[in-house]
Amino acid sequence: MKISILLPYKENFSPNYAGAVSLFVKDTVINSKYSNSTYIFGNMDYKVPFLKNYININLKKSFLQSNSKNYIKKFIEKEKKINSDILEIHNRPNYVKYLNNIKDKKIILYFHNDPLSMNGSISIKDRLYLLNNIDQILFNSKWSQKRFFIDIENDELLKQKTSVCYQSTSVTKIDFRKKKKTISFIGKLNSAKGYDLFGNAIIKILNKYPDWNSIVIGDEPREKLVFKHKNLKIKGYTNHNNVLKLLKKISISVICSRWEEPFGRTSLEAASRGSAVIISNRGGLPETSKNAIILKKVNSNEIYNEIEKLITNKNKLLFFQKLNYKNFTFNHKYISKIIDNIRNEFSGVSLFNIKKNRILKIMHITNVNERFNGRLHYNTGRRINNGFIRNGHNVLTLSDRDTVHYHKNLTDIKGNKSLQKKIIETSDNFKPDLLVLGHADRVSNETLRMIKENNKNIKISQWFLDPLSKHGPDHLNNSRRILHKIDFIDKTFLTTDPKSLSIKVPNSYFIPNPCDKSFEILKNYNKDCTFDVFFAMSHGVHRGALKSGKEDYREKFINKLINLNKNLKFDVYGMNNVQPVWADDFLKKISNSYMGLNLSRGKPIKYYSSDRIVQLVGNGLLTFIDKNTFLSDFFSSNEMIFYENIEDLSYKLNKFKKDRKKGRQIAKAGQKKYLKYFNSEIISDYMISKTLEIKTKSKIIWNN
Repeated sequence: MKISILLPYKENFSPNYAGAVSLFVKDTVINSKYSNSTYIFGNMDYKVPFLKNYININLKKSFLQSNSKNYIKKFIEKEKKINSDILEIHNRPNYVKYLNNIKDKKIILYFHNDPLSMNGSISIKDRLYLLNNIDQILFNSKWSQKRFFIDIENDELLKQKTSVCYQSTSVTKIDFRKKKKTISFIGKLNSAKGYDLFGNAIIKILNKYPDWNSIVIGDEPREKLVFKHKNLKIKGYTNHNNVLKLLKKISISVICSRWEEPFGRTSLEAASRGSAVIISNRGGLPETSKNAIILKKVNSNEIYNEIEKLITNKNKLLFFQKLNYKNFTFNHKYISKIIDNIRNEFSGVSLFNIKKNRILKIMHITNVNERFNGRLHYNTGRRINNGFIRNGHNVLTLSDRDTVHYHKNLTDIKGNKSLQKKIIETSDNFKPDLLVLGHADRVSNETLRMIKENNKNIKISQWFLDPLSKHGPDHLNNSRRILHKIDFIDKTFLTTDPKSLSIKVPNSYFIPNPCDKSFEILKNYNKDCTFDVFFAMSHGVHRGALKSGKEDYREKFINKLINLNKNLKFDVYGMNNVQPVWADDFLKKISNSYMGLNLSRGKPIKYYSSDRIVQLVGNGLLTFIDKNTFLSDFFSSNEMIFYENIEDLSYKLNKFKKDRKKGRQIAKAGQKKYLKYFNSEIISDYMISKTLEIKTKSKIIWNN
């Protein structure tokens, strides 16, 4: 995996005047397992960078274009040659808007400062844009993370896209016997950092305790705060490695900022070197050390008092020194590993690695028929939903047809506006990894466009159960339905063999009608059933009753079959003025039959069957199906009965009426195989694996 890191414009990635960002990048890159494939881009005047894989972006001043835009433009040009998998932007949220055309790369943004003080993340709109267009946001403290989410609704949900990654320092051995009576102040010598407070306090300390001394490291050309004492040494800017060496001998370190420090690297480094650390309770400073002494008030007297307590109590001083050293955890390797783990989630191998229990957020839009009060509960959408959930994923289900039904009003006659608004807001709040559409005809292309724009890494798939054969019913309408959203669809799943269709559906795959162990619960092969053959049509699904004048060619086929086989006891619903049956009533009716006829609408086409096959085979009926469905590719004659025509069907129905022992064996074997290989867990896992282009954990017997 290749990684390109972009530093802030003019950041000195060099031992000369290196800032916190450069030090962080240098140390974490060196300790990363991807160090050899990581490239650092920046712009500086110094010729000697920290690392050899630094690439300088030379810019000419332009009065027509902003430096930031020009800087990003040059970065994109140079980065194309490397073609990294991940782009990492440090401390410049305003750069992100210039990367919106970058495709197929993951983007990580690091905050090293207060987000609300930075161009590109000040407003709520800015921050929502970042959440919608970045794969991961890392903050240098929980305080910074909390600041980012101020006034943002559903912040706990949105935080899933963010992490806290503290700054780090090296591990070293400390000999506490070699500690000097030295008190340090390290940082910018200005009032924001509290240098004036420290200066006043330290002069009093040095006057009272002449065997102690103080070292001040840092500079500030914009503000002159001058303190002088024979035991006070002002070193100015000092090379970072030398600072760390000095800290090994320092006994007390004071970090007394007035301003809200986003983190406070100095406190971290002092604790790692076994100093007793005194800090102000500002920003992320309390997160830098578990055992720092926190000032109750940020003033000179409080600083003086806390220093004096340590000077006059050697045991207390040593206690805090050793405690800080012992509890220091934010070392380079530890923090680098955290970053690498985040990067690993974006790698092609492990991003959605089901075997490693990667929990996906799946938004499933399909008609779950809530408005019919349980009559249509046993539907494919619920079966697929159950599969997603049983595979351990976080599933949010939205019923499009129920939504429009419940939201019709005078200003939204069809309820469609409410549906689109609900989908977009739900997607923005939930931030799904995967959007699955099941017969979701009411979802508009504009809505899908907005979802993809707001969540560029989302994958969208659709599944479709209705017949698509050109010799079948509703061919033109069903073809239009499946192709309508195709520009926004990554993968399509059909219950027909895609290669057998007269239309071309890009990136399409066959899936069987899924069964579900909580739905298909009967074992008719263990019963002495009242009826020989069960058949049910349901062309009045949403009405729940037969429609006058509605004809179905299957009625002629069934009536002819009944007339040819007077000795067989048929239990037939949905025709001949017998109303269709639903829900629990359907289960009761089907439980009374030994054999079931699976007869779908239209001319048979490869692999297509209505979802009735699930209820027949899945409940242990000996199931008969036209051989031209080619389902014999998956089931043998010892698991399902295939017939050529009505005469062959009649012969086989009568044969197994007589040989019930054999018929029950076949029914049992058919149910066992269907439940084993065509269940909702395997089919939903297959849909995920194809959509995300990863290896499935399941055995797939229909893979195409």
